[in-house]
Amino acid sequence: MTELAESPLFAGERHTRVDEARAAIARAVQPVAEVQELALPQALSRVLAADLLSPIDVPPHDNSAMDGWAFDGAALREDEAVELLLVAGTAFAGAPWGQPVAAGQCLRIMTGAVMPEGCDTVVPQELCRVQGERVTIGPGVVKRGENRRRRGEDLACGRVALAAGRVLRPADLGLLASLGGTRVSVRRRVRVALFSTGDEVREPGQPLPPGCIYDSNRYSLRAALQRLDCEVIDLGLVADDPAALRATFARACAEADAVLTSGGVSVGEADHTRALMAELGDVAFWKVAMRPGRPFAFGPLRGPQRPVWLFALPGNPVAALVTFYAFVREALLQLAGATPQPLPALRLPCTTPIRKRPGRTEFQRAIVAADAQGAFSVRLTGSQGAGVLRSLSEANALVVLGHDEGSVSPGDAVTVWLFDGLV
Repeated sequence: MTELAESPLFAGERHTRVDEARAAIARAVQPVAEVQELALPQALSRVLAADLLSPIDVPPHDNSAMDGWAFDGAALREDEAVELLLVAGTAFAGAPWGQPVAAGQCLRIMTGAVMPEGCDTVVPQELCRVQGERVTIGPGVVKRGENRRRRGEDLACGRVALAAGRVLRPADLGLLASLGGTRVSVRRRVRVALFSTGDEVREPGQPLPPGCIYDSNRYSLRAALQRLDCEVIDLGLVADDPAALRATFARACAEADAVLTSGGVSVGEADHTRALMAELGDVAFWKVAMRPGRPFAFGPLRGPQRPVWLFALPGNPVAALVTFYAFVREALLQLAGATPQPLPALRLPCTTPIRKRPGRTEFQRAIVAADAQGAFSVRLTGSQGAGVLRSLSEANALVVLGHDEGSVSPGDAVTVWLFDGLV
C-alpha cells in the first residue's frame, strides 16, 4: 500500500475523484485464497473457485426439439408435397426407438426423444396431414435438419461450463446439476468485521440521552454485507477511546479479512483515530470529491497472517451507505474472488431538475417508475441531506452525476444505479 499512499491520489488536501478512488482500491485488493467444496444446495451466491468443465455433451444425443414426426429430410422437395409412410410406434424422451427408420418412412416422436437412426428432421404435428398410415408434408413447411437438437449443441464435453470467479446464481446450480454434478469448489466467504464509533451513538432499544442518536449504520451496512454473502463479525459500538479502538481493531484483524467502520474519519475528528490507524497499518485518509460521503479512509491493517483491508466510512447514515455502494461493494466482491463486473447502470430521462456544478460526483436518491405507456423515467425522492435516511429508504435507485457533469434539466438522460443490482 506504500506506493498507493505516496501516489498523487493521497497528496495533501487534494480531493480525490470517485473514479480514481475506485481504481486505486481495485489495484490494491487481492482475493482470499482458501477454497471449500460444497454440495450444490449450499453453493448459492458463492464464488466459483476454478473453471468448471463439462464432463458430458449437452444434449447427450441428437434429439427432437418438439412433438411431431421424425424422418429423413432428403425426401423433401421444394415445390412438391411429400408423402411418408407412418411407422407404428412412438419415440419418447427417455425411451429411444431401437430400430432404424427407412427412407420414405416417418416415426411419431416426442420432445426430447433421441432421434432414431435414419432421421435428421422433425416436422411439427400441426403442420402436416395424417390420413391412416400416411403423413403428407406440404411444400416449404419444413427444411432438412430443422427441429433437431444436435449432440453437444448447448455444451460440448470438455468445454468451460462456468468460469472461475462467477457468483453462482440459481440457474448456475441447475446447470451444474444437469451435468451430473453434486458438489462444487468455491472460495470461502469473506469475513468482514463491522462496528460503529462515536460517544453519541446508542444501541436501538436503549434509552436515548439528550444529544445522542441510535445506531442505524451498523444495521444498514450489515444488511448490505449479507446481500453480498459475507460472513459478518458484528463488533457493536465502540467509544471514541484509543484503548477501546485498539482492542477492537486487534480483534478485527485477528478474525476478519476486512474491517468496515462508520464515523471517525471526518476533518476535526479526534487525532487519536488517525494516529491509531497509522500505528496499525498503512491507511490513507481521502477527501473524495463526492456528495454525500466526502470523508473516507482505506488501506491495509497488519493482520497476523495477511493484510486486513480497512474501509472507514463517514458517520452520516446516507453517506455511509452511498460510500459503501461506491467503493466497498465491488472491493468485497473482488476480495471474494468474483470476476469484476461493471455496476449495473441505466440511462433514463430524469423528470426532476438537479442543480450541480462540475468538480464532484453526486449520488442522488431517486425512484425509477414506468408511466401508463410503460416508458421508464427517474425522479428524485426529495430532500438529499446526508442524514435523511428516510429518503434513501423510499428510493429504489441512485442517480449518479459524474465528476465533470453539470446541472440536469427535466427530460435530460442521467445514469441510474438500481438498488436491486447493487445489493
